[in-house]
Amino acid sequence: MKDNKLFVPAAIVLAGLLISGAVIYSLGGGFGLKTGSEIAAVAKTGSSDSDIEPASDDDHVLGNLSAPIKIIEYSDAECPFCKQFHQVMHQVVTDYDGQVAWIYRHFPLPQIHPKAVQEAEATECAAELGGNDAFWAYLDRIFEITPSNNGLDLALLPKIAEYIGLDKNEFQKCLDERRHAQRVADNYNDAVESGGRGTPYSIIIAPDGQRTTIPGALPYSSIKTVVDTILGQKSE
Repeated sequence: MKDNKLFVPAAIVLAGLLISGAVIYSLGGGFGLKTGSEIAAVAKTGSSDSDIEPASDDDHVLGNLSAPIKIIEYSDAECPFCKQFHQVMHQVVTDYDGQVAWIYRHFPLPQIHPKAVQEAEATECAAELGGNDAFWAYLDRIFEITPSNNGLDLALLPKIAEYIGLDKNEFQKCLDERRHAQRVADNYNDAVESGGRGTPYSIIIAPDGQRTTIPGALPYSSIKTVVDTILGQKSE
C-alpha cells in the first residue's frame, strides 16, 4: 500500500481540474487533533496518499467493497463543494454498477464550519442505530437540506433521524454522549496523513492498488474520464 505511483496519467486529472474549475476548501487551521506543525510536517515529507487507511468493512461503503475501483472521499457536510460532489458520486456509483465502490470518510473543517463536526458525529449515530443504509440516508438528507457554509440548524439533527425512521430519543442520547467523536477524529487525521488539504478530497484506488488523487469537486465528466481510463487499462 506504499506505492505512490499514479495509475492514471497526471495530465488527465490536471485537465479535469482546469476544465471544471474545481474549488477546494483549504484546511487552514486545527481541529484540536493535528497541530499546525504536524500538518506542515506531513506536507514537507510528501507522504501524500501513501499513508491512507485501507478501505475495509468498518468503512461506510456505497456499492460493493470488492468492486475493482474504490473511491475514498474525505468530506465536510457543510462544504458547498462537497454537497455538489455528493451528487456526482451518487451518479458514478449508479452508472458504474458493481465497478465502483464509494467509501465516505469525515473531514470536517471546524475553523470554517464549526457545525460540521457534530453533523459528522450525527451520521455515525445514524449508523449505530440503523446500519450502513441509515448512514447514507442520513448523510443524503443533510446534504439535501443544508444551505452549506455552516448554515444548518443543529436542532434539525434529531428530526433528520426521525425522518429516516430512527428513534429520535436514542439518537439524541448517542449525539449528546458523543459516542463517535473518536471515529470522526480518526477520519480527520487519516485525511491529513494521506495528503488532504481541503474538501472534498478523494483518492481513486485502481485494481492493482495504485492511486489517483482528486483534490476538489470535479464534475461527473472528469471522474468518468478517470474511471474509464482505469477500466480500459484493466481490460488490456
